[in-house]
Amino acid sequence: MRRLRNAFLVLLGATVLARGHHGLAAFDTTTTINVKGTVTEFHFVNPHCVVEFEVKDDNGKIHKWQGEMTSPAHLRGWTATSLEGGDVITVSGYRAKSGAYYMWITKLNSSNGTELKSFSGN
Repeated sequence: MRRLRNAFLVLLGATVLARGHHGLAAFDTTTTINVKGTVTEFHFVNPHCVVEFEVKDDNGKIHKWQGEMTSPAHLRGWTATSLEGGDVITVSGYRAKSGAYYMWITKLNSSNGTELKSFSGN
């Protein structure tokens, strides 16, 4: 019985530690921003997918952004080619507290207005 209890505690501890890297502490979750840009690369990889895109500001200057998302397993119907270079997207999410051009994406719409869904709780 003691071995079973110890095995359970080890498994529980490993689960808590594994989920630890999924925090949003680096992002300002009190404010949602909306950004429109053009995809340069899409990384459909674990542990989190990343969208690289360029955004033109009001002065015409281009800024290179990165948006982090959930894992591929949680992106319903997505594939590695769901986003391709040149695609125009509108994303909503939480910007990095540091002010960097980096965000946690909570919503992503393609240029035709179709929302690409995830079931990650975001």
